[in-house]
Amino acid sequence: MEGMLQGMLLIKKTIVMKSESIIDIQGVIFEYFSGVFEGNVTQLKNTFEPNAILYGDIKGEPYLKSFQDYVKGVADRKSPKELGEEFKMKIISIEVFGNNAMVKAQLPMLGYNYYDFLSLTKLNGDWKIVNKLFTHQE
Repeated sequence: MEGMLQGMLLIKKTIVMKSESIIDIQGVIFEYFSGVFEGNVTQLKNTFEPNAILYGDIKGEPYLKSFQDYVKGVADRKSPKELGEEFKMKIISIEVFGNNAMVKAQLPMLGYNYYDFLSLTKLNGDWKIVNKLFTHQE
């Protein structure tokens, strides 16, 4: 009986920790969304690990950039907000495993319907995007 109670307490503690992680991750993702939508490079730098890689395809064409190159591209373009677009970005799912997480998100903008698969890890107590894999779907 004592072992069962300890197991239940461990499960409860894990659920609470996972819930806290999900809330923290949502905050990172919403800051990422805001940075992309508004073209705010500072917000993007707050959400990504500086050595992150972005890989995907745009209309079947391969796309590979370092985070630094990606940020330069965001800074040099007109943002969806500046173009008068409606904010429609959303989180589809979040999975957390210890200090790692996977987020699936939809980012319709700039004439595309992007789906991002974002890998996050907890570094020095903060969740950071360490990899972005994405595609465009009609």
